[in-house]
Amino acid sequence: MTLENRVAVITGATGGLGSVVTRELAARGANLALLDIDPAKMDAQVKSLSLPESRLFTRTVDLLAPAETGAAAEAILAKFGKIDILLHLVGGWTGGKTILEAPADDLTFMLNQHVWTSFNVTQAFVPHLVRNGWGRVVMITSPFAARPNAKGGPYAIGKSGQEVLMLTLSQELKGTGVTANLLQARTIDARREKISAPSPDNASWTTPEELAFAILYLLSDEAGTVNGATIPLYGSY
Repeated sequence: MTLENRVAVITGATGGLGSVVTRELAARGANLALLDIDPAKMDAQVKSLSLPESRLFTRTVDLLAPAETGAAAEAILAKFGKIDILLHLVGGWTGGKTILEAPADDLTFMLNQHVWTSFNVTQAFVPHLVRNGWGRVVMITSPFAARPNAKGGPYAIGKSGQEVLMLTLSQELKGTGVTANLLQARTIDARREKISAPSPDNASWTTPEELAFAILYLLSDEAGTVNGATIPLYGSY
């Protein structure tokens, strides 16, 4: 599979998942626009990729700021002339308290991480995909969005909001050549513990590599009929 001449925006690009996805897309010829909030990690990521400047755009961005997010989109367009792919990989979790115990700040944090960043990047980038007549939007969600567990309310609320946003978007993109899909992971196994130390507790975890290769499928031309899907990448739990 090649992604040569495709322009991919990756948010959360220096995270455990983002760094793996970035490497896989780079190996397949994509031009990369990497967005993150940590400049030190971004510098390290750029050095590890060793890509020519012509294939790489980087910027530290606060995705909670619509104007800043929109300015990043315009800068990417100025460099590459188009945007084909939006991979929104910003995550975050808070939990351990019941709904009656959780402070309002926990809910605000989860809504910011999962709903507001998703809303802002969608508004900033997706119109450019639609103008191309071809595009892919992928985000990561959780089975807890539909089946929340005890003491995980704020996280489940945030993820369910993100799912509704994406499923609505997929309906609005019908006939445009752009698809919007979700991959579900219960826990992203950034340390690959289910491989190095398998146990019943981590058997349903998902490694970044497993998520990355599912993303690659969704980016392919062969996946053009997949739209509005919520694809589970976890075992039973």
